[in-house]
Amino acid sequence: MVLAEHIVKRYHGIKALDNISFSVEQGEIFGLIGPDGAGKTSLFRILTSLILPDEGKVNINKLDVIREFRKVRSMVGYMPGQFSLYTDLTVEENLTFFATVFGTTIKANYHLIKDIYEQIEPFRDRLAGRLSGGMKQKLALSCALIHQPVLLVLDEPTTGVDAVSRYEFWELLKGLKTRGITILVSTPYMDEAGKCDRIALIQNGKILAIDKPENIKAGYGAVLYAIRSDEIYRLLLDLRRYPGVKSVFPFGQQLHYSDRNEKADTNAIRTYLEEMGHTGIQIEEESPGIEDVFMKLMEQNTREDIS
Repeated sequence: MVLAEHIVKRYHGIKALDNISFSVEQGEIFGLIGPDGAGKTSLFRILTSLILPDEGKVNINKLDVIREFRKVRSMVGYMPGQFSLYTDLTVEENLTFFATVFGTTIKANYHLIKDIYEQIEPFRDRLAGRLSGGMKQKLALSCALIHQPVLLVLDEPTTGVDAVSRYEFWELLKGLKTRGITILVSTPYMDEAGKCDRIALIQNGKILAIDKPENIKAGYGAVLYAIRSDEIYRLLLDLRRYPGVKSVFPFGQQLHYSDRNEKADTNAIRTYLEEMGHTGIQIEEESPGIEDVFMKLMEQNTREDIS
C-alpha cells in the first residue's frame, strides 16, 4: 500500500528526513514512533502529497505521489496533528462540507463512520470549535473517512486527549482495520506502539528500527534492571557514576539500568548505593519495553554520528 524509498527532506539546509525507506502492507496498522521533532509530520506531508521530497520517491497503492497526486488524494484520508476543521461550522456542516468536496454524501458512506458518528451525533448542531478534545478527534476522523479511503494517515491523533479518549480511539482504529483499511499512524506515546502490527522507531529524521513490537522488545539484547530508592534524582546521578554502568534512564518512579557485564552484580550495586547514603533500595530484573529499546538505539545512533 505504501512504498517509500530513500526520502530526504531539508529545511534551510538541515535534514529533517535522512534517507527514509519503508513499506506498509495492505490492511496493516503501521506506527511511526518518535518524539516531537523526529520528522514524523514532514514524512506524513510527503506521503499525502502536501509537500515534495528533495530526494527519493513514494508510491501509494502503486501510484506515484508526485505525478499522480490527484488520484492519491482521492484514496487517502489524512488527519493532521492539529485540529484543522472549520471551528465556525457545526459537526454536521463539517461532515457535509468534506463529503461534498470529495463528491459524495454522508449517507453514501455512513456505514464506514457509523460507530464513530454515533458518539458525536448528540452534538451534531454544536460548533466544532466548542467540542471537547476527544469529540474533535472523532469528528476529524469521521471527516477523514467520509470519502471511503483505502489508506488512513493519522499524525499524532491522540496527543492532548485524555486516557479514556485515547483508548476509545484505538478501539475505533481496530474496527477500521477489520474493514480492510490500511492505517499509518504516528505517536510520541511508546505505550501505543504495542497496538500496531509493525512499528518504525524514528529520531532526528532517521529510522532506527522497523519490526513487530514484540520483536523490537526482544532485540534489546541485555538484562534490564528496575532500581528504586528514597531519593530518585540522587539515585540517577550516583548510578551514572557507578563503574559498571552501561546505561541508566528515568522511568516513572524508578530507573532502568543496564550493566556493562552480561548480568549485573546486584549485591555490588546495592553495597555501592548504601555507601552513597541511599535508603529504601530495591533492585529487580525488568522486561524491556519499546521505550527502553528506543533509548538504546538513540544512544547508539548518537555515538555513530559523533564518530
